[in-house]
Amino acid sequence: MEQLIEFLGNHPILCSTWFGLMAAIIWSEGARGGAQVSPAQATAMINREDAVVVDIRKKEEFRTGHLPEAINIPAANIESRIGELEPYKSKPVILVCKAGTSAGAAGASLRKAGFENVSRLKGGIMEWQSNKMPLVKS
Repeated sequence: MEQLIEFLGNHPILCSTWFGLMAAIIWSEGARGGAQVSPAQATAMINREDAVVVDIRKKEEFRTGHLPEAINIPAANIESRIGELEPYKSKPVILVCKAGTSAGAAGASLRKAGFENVSRLKGGIMEWQSNKMPLVKS
């Protein structure tokens, strides 16, 4: 740890450049997958804009509890099953994963396929549950 602090002190330009690039990469990856929406914003989108919820967790996780009327397409299958979402191309799509970290890649795939209004549930199903929002078991 002492060496790290010394390195940071001796190379401030190099370190600030590295941190800046990392921040840019993280921001860029997040933006490609769509904007993040809170559980309250997601509820409003579902109720007011008829948004479609796509849960990208594995089938076993989906069965333990998911948002009402959510469609389950595991992240590993999103590109091969994107045709199932074709009828919803003009509607807002909200992607849900476990913790809100893995929905970005699925969002990028949907945007690449022509879905323009793609969002990710901030904090995923864990945030949804912590806000005491309803879940459906199947």
